[in-house]
Amino acid sequence: MPQCETKYFGTVSYEASAAVEFPAGLPGFENCRRFLPIEEAARLPLVFMQSLEQPALCFLTLHVAAIDPGYRLKMSAEDMASVGFDQPPGTAVDMVCLAVLSIAYADAPTVNLLAPIVVNPQTGRAVQSVRDDAVYRCRQPLMGPPEMAPCS
Repeated sequence: MPQCETKYFGTVSYEASAAVEFPAGLPGFENCRRFLPIEEAARLPLVFMQSLEQPALCFLTLHVAAIDPGYRLKMSAEDMASVGFDQPPGTAVDMVCLAVLSIAYADAPTVNLLAPIVVNPQTGRAVQSVRDDAVYRCRQPLMGPPEMAPCS
């Protein structure tokens, strides 16, 4: 069973099939392509996306449906192909959709609904899929109604 060293969880053993690959990396982290989603019962609904290449790199994420049950995913054909979708995923079973959480000490937490992380569980590939519209924000307040405004 593979193991990875992490800054926040110590040494973690995992099933190789649990690792997720971002073929193009993540925006700003193009050299980091392999991540391990870590879900702990005591910390639900958080999903930690732990880099398997950089022990100190770990993104906090939440399932998009927990934030906005009516969220409508929109992916480019290129993003769909990169994770192995021939057509848009039809059900939540077909994919995992996560929003990256940002926590700043002086500000309320926000989530990025403009560019969710989409994982195809069948292929183990993922992409941070940036929408081409302004329906959602990249700094959406975690609590309260959605506001339509571009990223700043």
